[in-house]
Amino acid sequence: MRILFFSHYFPPEGNAPAVRTHAHCSRWAAAGHDVTVITCVPNHPRGVVYPGYTRRLRQVETMDGIRVVRVPTHLAANAGVVRRGASWLSYLTTAVVSGLFGPRPDVVVATSPQFFCGWAGVLVATLRRRPLLLEIRDLWPASITAVGGLRNRGALWLIARLERLMYRAARHIVTVGEGYRLALMERGVEEARCSVVTNGVDTAVFRPRRRDARRRERLGVGNRFTVAWCGTIGMAHGLDVVLRAAARLNDRGRDDVAFLLAGDGARLDALRAEAAARGLDNVIFAGQMDHGEIPDLLAAADAFLVHLRAAPLFATVLPSKIFEGAAMGLPLIAGLEGYPRRLVDEAGCARCFAPEDDAGLADAVLRLAADPALRRRLGAAGVALVQREFDRGPLAARYLAIVERTAGLKAAAHA
Repeated sequence: MRILFFSHYFPPEGNAPAVRTHAHCSRWAAAGHDVTVITCVPNHPRGVVYPGYTRRLRQVETMDGIRVVRVPTHLAANAGVVRRGASWLSYLTTAVVSGLFGPRPDVVVATSPQFFCGWAGVLVATLRRRPLLLEIRDLWPASITAVGGLRNRGALWLIARLERLMYRAARHIVTVGEGYRLALMERGVEEARCSVVTNGVDTAVFRPRRRDARRRERLGVGNRFTVAWCGTIGMAHGLDVVLRAAARLNDRGRDDVAFLLAGDGARLDALRAEAAARGLDNVIFAGQMDHGEIPDLLAAADAFLVHLRAAPLFATVLPSKIFEGAAMGLPLIAGLEGYPRRLVDEAGCARCFAPEDDAGLADAVLRLAADPALRRRLGAAGVALVQREFDRGPLAARYLAIVERTAGLKAAAHA
């Protein structure tokens, strides 16, 4: 089977869309399929080209059995709608042109975010008369309005119309959680055309380890109880709550606790500046890391923070960060509501607090810091949850079966 996959993000970028796409496509390639990914020159989140890459008309490389085609785009940092919009639209143009050449695929797959990546898949699938499998990881325009990124009513109306047309063009849609599946059905997608393949984690890489004392020293946390955040530091994540909680802990004289924020994104510079201005030496910024470095960093932590802003949309989202922290055997501190909160509550792997509630976060941290037995119990429950439901290998195999059905291969085999 020839699979043509459109993704705006791809390794060496380490955000959730890039990691998910690589994890699935590499497994499909290992299963014997011909997989091509059309993506950008790596530049997320700063809009700066990564070392080893250049802005050429077309770059082709092979990565873990995947043929990776990198097309030129307008470079923009992950902040501001206008410049990012120009980047998204430039990808739509160059990706479609690239997708019209080369061997004809059996199936086209396109993933969001971002929105216009999905439309690249629509156009190429239509022009090449191939079935389209659409992967929805964000609902537009709901996702962009939830973080206050766009308020122009005319633009929102147009995006909403394009959203529904995109769904209609797909033979099948895969989404990452039950909440999104229900939202898609509310938008007119038939139940039979929509499947759920959640995010997950490679349990061969992310697994419990002994705490790394030497790395803790290098990171500057020492013997303090350390709560880690790993991933994008963006508008949706509401990490101002960490600074407020850190200030509360300082006021209580708790200099034995630290927050470790690893990653980059639209809010990083502002958070760094505010932490410095407030003298919060219990908030440590570790900077951007390759995805392969994350297990080592988590081995230096005592607990793992998962947080999303308080917004109705985010009650339907299942953050991929849950699985990495849980797979490492770390107790979760979860500022979530709705479906993701119910998941970690029922699994018994998290101490939960209301999103954006800094007092609740501070209390949750102190509760875990005081109770090693509770930490061990929550950590063991997280490992069991991931191994039972969110191991990347079985998820990729289930996704591949959906790709085959969308391409019509199973129907042909039984004809």
